[in-house]
Amino acid sequence: MHVPHLPRARSLRSLLSALCAAALGAGLLAGAGTTAATAAPDTRAAHSASAAAGSKVVGYFTEWGTYDRKYYVKNIETSGSGARLTHINYAFGNVTGGKCAMGDAYAATDRAYTAAESVDGVADTWDQPLRGNFNQLLELKKKHPDLKILWSFGGWTWSGGFAEAAKNPAAFAESCRDLVENSRWADVFDGIDIDWEYPNACGLTCDTSGREAFPELMKALRAEFGPDYLVTAAITADATAGGKIDAADYAGAAQYVDWYNPMTYDFFGAWDAAGPTAPHSALTSYAGIPKEGFHTSATIAKLKGLGVPPSKLLLGLGFYGRGWTGVTRSEPGGTATGPAKGTYENGIEDYKVLKSTCPATGTVAGTAYAKCGSDWWSYDTPQTIATKMAYKNEQGLGGTFFWELSGDTADGELIKAID
Repeated sequence: MHVPHLPRARSLRSLLSALCAAALGAGLLAGAGTTAATAAPDTRAAHSASAAAGSKVVGYFTEWGTYDRKYYVKNIETSGSGARLTHINYAFGNVTGGKCAMGDAYAATDRAYTAAESVDGVADTWDQPLRGNFNQLLELKKKHPDLKILWSFGGWTWSGGFAEAAKNPAAFAESCRDLVENSRWADVFDGIDIDWEYPNACGLTCDTSGREAFPELMKALRAEFGPDYLVTAAITADATAGGKIDAADYAGAAQYVDWYNPMTYDFFGAWDAAGPTAPHSALTSYAGIPKEGFHTSATIAKLKGLGVPPSKLLLGLGFYGRGWTGVTRSEPGGTATGPAKGTYENGIEDYKVLKSTCPATGTVAGTAYAKCGSDWWSYDTPQTIATKMAYKNEQGLGGTFFWELSGDTADGELIKAID
């Protein structure tokens, strides 16, 4: 197996990882990854480990945000989010020809930022070796040395490439390592995130790789990247019997990942143009829910029931709403005529817009909804996020993740509710 040259920082991290692993093996350390029994019988120690496990705050940053949205890495800093995040998932790299590939190379490495747009207030020059989002992320890491960044591959649009990748997981993993650790940006990333929508099931396209394809892929990535890199995955939240969670062996793959991001949002939306209206990210079930198993607590319960450790599950939040128009009923369950108008796409809108254009008028199943005119929206607010954080702590989950940073207000209203 080819292993690319490790920069000095990576070698040091490998050494520290090995030392920690040895200490764990000798019973000298206790923390995430150990059971309460092996960590220590002292309940205070177990509680401390649980608190540490539950502290992750992972936000997605979209590569294309530099265009219409004009959301730059600098905005992560000015909103106060940089100090609250533990990890950033950079979305998305492509998967094509059985390999990891760049998404938009111009946005990632070439776009020149002005002094006003830059994290450090210094304009890019024509001859610097790295520009674009990657260089801005490096500048953000200088301000927050503990911040970790993962490169996410796939997503809704680019998941079709995983079918080819699954035919030769080792070659795929090697291609990912070569790309993530390219010498031009070798210090940007601390891990890789796989967003396969969906293994052995249908998303934008349908996959027939088989139930074992996902664990084999994650096993190869862990073997290639080693213990000093983060390896994570965004996974389906479909907890229905025979649904997407059942289609792949997520429990079997859990041993290879640092954590999973179950996408507990987009359960319902205006792709069902006539309704019924329903919250897209309900925490629990409620009377009249259009489909049982389509809520966060069902997802978490199913994954835990399959044997996935709760410390390897993060609670998913959407920093946006989904909505319908032509609605006459204020409560969930109304009929509609189609998707409500959105800034970039109909049926979806950022929280920062909805909080003022269509303020919440009610709550249901641990999330909020809003009726304004003939439009009906559902989305999370700081208050409903607080409810979800209580659930996260009660369940002993590893932390929280959200899609995505640009949906929040300029002063980071939603991420503050997480923290």
